Amino acid sequence: MTFQISKVARRATSTLRVFTIAIMITATVSIQAQESVPMQALIGQSLSKLQQPTPQAFLTCIAEMKRIEAMFPDSIQPKYQLALQSLNFAVMNPHAEQTEDLLTAAEQTIGQMEKMKNCDPSDLCTLQGFLYMVRIVQNPQQNGQRYYIDVLQNFEKALKLNPNNELAQQLQQKFQEGMRQATGAAQSAE
Repeated sequence: MTFQISKVARRATSTLRVFTIAIMITATVSIQAQESVPMQALIGQSLSKLQQPTPQAFLTCIAEMKRIEAMFPDSIQPKYQLALQSLNFAVMNPHAEQTEDLLTAAEQTIGQMEKMKNCDPSDLCTLQGFLYMVRIVQNPQQNGQRYYIDVLQNFEKALKLNPNNELAQQLQQKFQEGMRQATGAAQSAE
């Protein structure tokens, strides 16, 4: 009888091991499936919410980009989008209560990107120029002269590194138009 009990115990133990292994494999496959959700798809989903570019839509997108960046800490794209969307929010809402914190975070994110091997230097210069541009928009009187050259130099360098950088082209053009309007308005006021 003891012999039969030990046979049953061995079978139960063997069955339990197989069952445990099966559960572990299923859990591993499930986790890997969750991790294989493409980063680009997540970024695309988040950016699609900006079809209506409201301040709340930008803040939601920025929060999602933070989560995506945390999921993919060694990837440049979530960091780039996080900084870019923070700057987009800030340029459209220069005096909102969240703006200063977002600008500080964007500056830190740009600093992190600078340390990454595969980061496009043209994109870095574009983001840096955009950051200075937002500072001017926040307070043109105080920051215009301080950051004007930095904006121009960063956009020029970005375009020298990559003449096809559309964002740098667009931002440089907007900045130059804004400066022409500001200086034209200042000259006609005199």
